[in-house]
Amino acid sequence: MRPCCDCFSLTTGSSKKDTVSSRRNAPLAAFLVSSIYVDLTTQGGDRTVISFTINSEDVAYEGDASTPLLWVIRDHLDLKGTKFGCGIGQCGACTIHIDGVAQRSCVLPVAAIEGRAITTIEGLAPSHDELHPVQQAWLEHDVPQCGYCQAGQIMATVDLLNRIPDPTDADIDANHTNVCRCGTYVRIRKAIHRAAELTSGEES
Repeated sequence: MRPCCDCFSLTTGSSKKDTVSSRRNAPLAAFLVSSIYVDLTTQGGDRTVISFTINSEDVAYEGDASTPLLWVIRDHLDLKGTKFGCGIGQCGACTIHIDGVAQRSCVLPVAAIEGRAITTIEGLAPSHDELHPVQQAWLEHDVPQCGYCQAGQIMATVDLLNRIPDPTDADIDANHTNVCRCGTYVRIRKAIHRAAELTSGEES
């Protein structure tokens, strides 16, 4: 898994001082750029209607087709579990599923999902009374610290286990690239292995 500083990898110069300063300011810069972009796209551009399903419900969005899917999910559909992290598709806090495959929604225009099926963290569990195995594993291993990135971590893990049902540590390192600024990677790894057991029906 990537170290937690990877999402702050923007630099403005070659010196250590410049790199540290840039890493400190990168999240703010990404937020400002994304906010300006959303503001501009919601005030101008061609308005269109885009229909899709989200968590098994049919919905339609009317607005600028270039609006990032993340903001449609959060601001128009009022599903707040999907988080804004970096705004450049690197940290994974905004991970959702499109037709069952993990995607980072902060850089994906809503036009790309016409007629497709979206799943967010709110729609992952089979029912209100039953957790998804990955969610259960997260609870068993008390994974979250601040919790901000964990919806994206869980959605990415579900996708990983769909592709590799019994991943090794090397598989996890190569395929689970979401960033946790709190550094909960040891617990995440344990929870992924536990989720693999739960998904396969094994108990320990």
